[in-house]
Amino acid sequence: MPRPPLEVGTYGSVRYYKLAGRRVRAETDYCDYDGRVRRVRRTGVSKADADQRLKRALRDRGRVDQSEEITPDTKVAVVAEAWFTSIEEAVSEGRKSPNTSRLYRDRLDKQVIPALGELRVRQVTVSRVDRLIRVTAKNHGKSTAKAVRTVVSGVLGLAVRHDALSMNVAKGVIRIEGLAQGVAVALTLEQAVLLRARIAAHPKSAGWDLPDFTDVMLATGLRIGEAAAITWGAVDLDGKTVEVRGTVIRERGKGLWIKPKPKSKSGWRKLELPSWAVAMLRARRPENPGADDPVFTAPLGGLRDPSNTNADLRVVFDDAGFEWVTSHVYRKTVATLMDDSGLPARVIADQLGHAKVSMTQDVYLGRKAQRTGAAAVLEALSGENEST
Repeated sequence: MPRPPLEVGTYGSVRYYKLAGRRVRAETDYCDYDGRVRRVRRTGVSKADADQRLKRALRDRGRVDQSEEITPDTKVAVVAEAWFTSIEEAVSEGRKSPNTSRLYRDRLDKQVIPALGELRVRQVTVSRVDRLIRVTAKNHGKSTAKAVRTVVSGVLGLAVRHDALSMNVAKGVIRIEGLAQGVAVALTLEQAVLLRARIAAHPKSAGWDLPDFTDVMLATGLRIGEAAAITWGAVDLDGKTVEVRGTVIRERGKGLWIKPKPKSKSGWRKLELPSWAVAMLRARRPENPGADDPVFTAPLGGLRDPSNTNADLRVVFDDAGFEWVTSHVYRKTVATLMDDSGLPARVIADQLGHAKVSMTQDVYLGRKAQRTGAAAVLEALSGENEST
């Protein structure tokens, strides 16, 4: 006999899952104001803590009815849940990544709601938001503070759209020092060749399959998730190209999977490969690989986890004497080498999959052109004169 459907404003049985570090996740299915059943999850340091966090979230969620007006006296926690519901809907429709949803949920639970949740919308001021951002930057780092500012801006933006605020006060918070766009930190040509040699010589690097993996990032400027998502069907060794078709993400309840959509619309692109990268791929290509088989698997098989790969890279970069290098530095290096060679900004944007180019360049000048000139520029990274 099928289970009876949930009534609006009610939830089903609560399930608990043990996570790493003795943390516990509590989750249940909740029937929202629109009749749709959505999964609600909260994580705590114990089963009781996770349960309490989940029950608070369900309580606040029950107050949310987007058919009703948000007023200046509505609590920020209620507006936050209404805003996050829209994020969940965007994820279900494929307009946002599950990783984005998880990031926003964590920032809501750990910083925004504890600091601002009990305030009325009218009580939120620039100074209060500014204080939250500064404390977050001090205690958790500038990257987390930037995410908190994004979340607060989203929540207050919903209040503005309901005329509960006359302006989004989060916009008045000063830029976080160190997060503003500036001169990209990149490897010089000599440093890139040296780092390639030291990665190849590292005692653990081969077991983690990092020499080839970092080479393909340096040959293309791909994001780490995009590189992990390359399949043999996307590689044309005779044509010396690789097609960017998606990115590897980890989703709760689903594990690792290839999200068939890059970070932006401009992410769909086909790139030329320098000859040394083609030779590397040809050497590692198995006999008759499946079109959907990943080129770079995890050490024990299956899809490669970008987070685990970043952790492995951190060890190798530090041991190689390049403590300041991250996987993103590889993208900056490709962009810098192309720029130094005199290639225009448009083709650099094509290479990296950036969307911020003018409408004229986007529509009339052939975005996604595969002959960006990067392959010839990157030939210099073959390392014929490398030294350790």
